Amino acid sequence: MEAVIAVLALLFVLFVTLGVYATVKAVGAARRSADHHITQARRTVEDHTLRVKSFAQPGPVGEIAQLRLKLRTSMRATQDALQSGMSEDQSLKESLGLFERLNAHGHELDAELRRLESEPDRGTLAKRLPELRERTNRIVRSADSLRWAARDRARHFAEDDLDSLSTQIDMETGALRHWTATDPQSAPGSAPASGSAHSAPAADRTRPEPSRSEAVREPAPEPAQPSIAPAAPRPTYPWQKKPRPESTT
Repeated sequence: MEAVIAVLALLFVLFVTLGVYATVKAVGAARRSADHHITQARRTVEDHTLRVKSFAQPGPVGEIAQLRLKLRTSMRATQDALQSGMSEDQSLKESLGLFERLNAHGHELDAELRRLESEPDRGTLAKRLPELRERTNRIVRSADSLRWAARDRARHFAEDDLDSLSTQIDMETGALRHWTATDPQSAPGSAPASGSAHSAPAADRTRPEPSRSEAVREPAPEPAQPSIAPAAPRPTYPWQKKPRPESTT
């Protein structure tokens, strides 16, 4: 009895532990999903805000907004391209590592540009714009180079796979049509063999010619057939009356 109680207690503790673990995993997944959606929403709002500033505020502030928008767009597109391509091409892992290092410089520059948006000294801001523009262009150029190299690599492998597939299909279609070269009788509309075409004349040549007496012999006359066949007996039907017997008197 004590063993049964111990087993039941152990099962209860096990079920409670599994329930707590499943609850923690579900809460963690829900939290990560919520954080992801919040991050995406924040990025969308920031991008729209920068786009509005780049058009609505002329001068150094508007140009800084343009630099931030350009930097964020390029870095996000490159990150998505490398991460999606690495699932099929593991050689992009090194490229993704290089991008992470470049991404650190991008985050540092974006933070600096964000601080300069609220800079009251427009003169100092205007003096720093050439250097900020150069840094932004270098980072964006490097990110674009990685992204387009990954896309060119993916397109190259896709073309190689298509060429190989086309070659295999050509070989298969040739194998399916092999009768045109090896078995002419199986093709539709093929001519009969030469041996069968001359078999009948050969047999006629071996047949002996009839003698003169057989050639002049007339065929025996066939027995004459009657021109009109005798009449068949008429059928009788059940509704006809039987003839009466003749009287003997």
